[in-house]
Amino acid sequence: MNPTPESTPQPKSTSNRFDVHEWAGAFGDLGTLIPFVVAYITVLKMDAGGILVAFGVALIAVGTIYKTPFPVQPMKAIGAASVGQSALAMGLGSGAVIGATLSTGLIWLALAGTGLAKRLSSWVPRPALLGVVMGLGFSFMLEGIRMMSATPWMAGGLLALTLVLLSRPRVPAMLVLLVIGAAIACFEQPALMNELTAIRPEFHWPSLAWGTLTLSDIWTGFIFLALPQLPLTFGNAYLSITEENNRLFPDRPVSEKSVAATTGLMNVASSLIGGVPMCHGAGGMAGHVQFGAKTGGSSIILGAILLLGGLFLSSSIGTIFKAFPASVLGVILFLAGLQLALGGRDAGSEKADRFVILATAAFAVWNVGIAVLFGIAAYYGTRRGWLRIGS
Repeated sequence: MNPTPESTPQPKSTSNRFDVHEWAGAFGDLGTLIPFVVAYITVLKMDAGGILVAFGVALIAVGTIYKTPFPVQPMKAIGAASVGQSALAMGLGSGAVIGATLSTGLIWLALAGTGLAKRLSSWVPRPALLGVVMGLGFSFMLEGIRMMSATPWMAGGLLALTLVLLSRPRVPAMLVLLVIGAAIACFEQPALMNELTAIRPEFHWPSLAWGTLTLSDIWTGFIFLALPQLPLTFGNAYLSITEENNRLFPDRPVSEKSVAATTGLMNVASSLIGGVPMCHGAGGMAGHVQFGAKTGGSSIILGAILLLGGLFLSSSIGTIFKAFPASVLGVILFLAGLQLALGGRDAGSEKADRFVILATAAFAVWNVGIAVLFGIAAYYGTRRGWLRIGS
């Protein structure tokens, strides 16, 4: 596999790069981006232009500000809840999603402005945090395996090929994987090539959503979507991404306040043009890094592609995404999870710390919010002698 920034000297310059490896790493988070965007567009009939423009602008901004492969992802709990059968039966639609985007942004701006986010993060001990990171990696790997299971032999071959290519730093493994994936998609769907060649750019500016947003939309989105997402965002897209960035790029550290602030700002801006809730998921950075990204250039590249796609190809996004088969997205997710799980390997020498890490990781596979609470309780329980781990 490609060496991580931990095992190679960090570049002295903190300027963003746009070489072939940054291009390859830019696509390392497609495994989470594409499925959720497709669900919002097809199930809730949301405007693809507004969603993609919001992602594009946010990625360009964080890549420019942080100068690391800083990710921007859909919020998973909100995405799953808003397109699920129970949400549809309750009548939750695109208005509630946009309301959740706005209320999420305001929550995180408040957490950043009051300093409460940083105070809360200081209560989480390092073994618990490492356990959350490791558990998130396991959950990504499991989801990747689920996606690959539909075509196990094909996906297994792609995974093996990608692992071989990742051990050759000069080869942009992701770009090779995407080309092969597109060829597989065209072979499996004979009409796809004609659909792709028939695509024509057509400018579309997203409409402003605040004018049609009601107080009911905001309240419903806040209660049923934003609040349940908050513990997951705190663990994955706030604590874990800060830890992962500062572990991989100690020369370009980020602060808890800045991560909370950018989470808030990008969601408020996203709600303005009908976008969906977004976060800085740690798995996204793992995916970018796994496939070669070392600077914010990868985030800017992906952001520019999504921005142009939202402005000129929004009516064809569904067709374009057909070129990324589930087997390829599963491989991407699996390897991103592997990279992320490796971030929790610093188990320390104390058995109690190793227990906290591993047990917290197990809970994180199920529920990140509960994992954070368990990790805190287990850590202080072992420190105070309330919980004894056998020798």
